[in-house]
Amino acid sequence: MTKIIPPAPVLITGGARRIGLALAESLLRQGIPVIVSYRQYYPALDTLASLGAHCIQADFSDNRGIYAFAEQVKAYSGKLRAIIHNASAWVAESVETPPEDTMAAMLQIHVYTPYLLNLALEPCLRDQGHAAADIIHITDFAVEKGSKKHIAYAASKAALDNMTRSFARKLAPDVKVNAIAPALILFNEQDDEEYRRHVLNKTLMKIEPGEMEIVDLVNYLFKSRYVTGQTLGLDGGRCLR
Repeated sequence: MTKIIPPAPVLITGGARRIGLALAESLLRQGIPVIVSYRQYYPALDTLASLGAHCIQADFSDNRGIYAFAEQVKAYSGKLRAIIHNASAWVAESVETPPEDTMAAMLQIHVYTPYLLNLALEPCLRDQGHAAADIIHITDFAVEKGSKKHIAYAASKAALDNMTRSFARKLAPDVKVNAIAPALILFNEQDDEEYRRHVLNKTLMKIEPGEMEIVDLVNYLFKSRYVTGQTLGLDGGRCLR
């Protein structure tokens, strides 16, 4: 009798809301197991758990928390189908916060966290076949354009973008490593009409596309056997303005 081996789970950092939540729900509907990290409780976590997701509270604000999370992941599953680095913080420079603290916080979540998790969980991604696993870094269109109000944020995302190519070289051909660089995907509930018009006018496509744009692009990358080391823009043409 042939033993059926269940598929390896996809790890999504920051999977309790917005894009991370949409990705988790989509993968679960496809029958793909999911591990999500979350910093604080959201009601959606109960829904994810009911659908079969394994939810792990994580504190990525220091390296000890990153390593502790990696150990919990390895204890739960010896193999991973993919890691999607979605956890992020959008922090602007301000007179209330010393600039070195702002930069340190941005580097911690956008550089140290994916860097250390990729290295710690590399054995879970390896040895599953040619191009059988993926790492996807969620970066930002500001990597190319910069940002006068979010300098540390843009710089940290640029470092993550560069790591995409380094890890692609390191992990090939077992693991494909790519980045998705979005601009406007989904407004926040508190965004007023004037702000929404202002942001929409920065794009060529003039729409709020929604989370499925990210979901569809992730599915494409998962299906590909050849795309690696690439940054795929998802900004409605905003990079051209």
